[in-house]
Amino acid sequence: MDEKTWWIIVGGSKRLGLALARQLAEKYELAVTSSNAPEEYDELSKLSTRANVRRLHWDANDPQLTSRMMTDINALRGEGICLSGAVIVAGVFPFAPIGSWDVTNLQKTWLVNLTLPYLAAQSLAPCLKEGSCIQFILDTCVHRPLLNRLPYSSAKTGLTCLVHGLAQLLAPNIRVVGHAIGPMLPDEEANPAFLQNRTLLKRLGSPEEMCRAIEYAASSPFLTGEVLTLDGGWRWA
Repeated sequence: MDEKTWWIIVGGSKRLGLALARQLAEKYELAVTSSNAPEEYDELSKLSTRANVRRLHWDANDPQLTSRMMTDINALRGEGICLSGAVIVAGVFPFAPIGSWDVTNLQKTWLVNLTLPYLAAQSLAPCLKEGSCIQFILDTCVHRPLLNRLPYSSAKTGLTCLVHGLAQLLAPNIRVVGHAIGPMLPDEEANPAFLQNRTLLKRLGSPEEMCRAIEYAASSPFLTGEVLTLDGGWRWA
């Protein structure tokens, strides 16, 4: 039986997910999922010289996704791997002002930001160690919607309902926590100076700070059903 501490990161091959994986790989063994085929995300092999990283292909567009999840989780269990924590990062961040919405782009936004996290939580919950914590990476837009990204904001707000409800459904064995994060790792089209000026602390957040919040939630056995905010005061600025 593998006695090491294993975590799973859903959506850990790009941007914030990959940054978190790099941080967590220094302390834990990881299973990391991506919508890309395994050969397309070799960055994961560079996470740590000592890390044991299992790469799983979970694509929100796969009609057999639920069965794929269970097959992969059962394969890990067959190797004696018992997951001690789950961090669900998966998401897309489309610019979608009113007037641009249609069935196709709304479905795409909600499929990755809402459907995939729901299915991942449903599949993972029965397979986690007692006392484990499922953690969802949300967005500070759950407090103050992004007006040019309302479909995204609606999806993340929907996940807060999942945090509250799932905490009740899985208690007392599994805890559930959300993280409403502010600007971190802005994409190439963003203006970092503008973003940091929108926070009370006048700076961007870091993956290291996000990782500390995740480890705090994982190690706090009396914490469940809450959405913690880590946004530098963005919602108050």
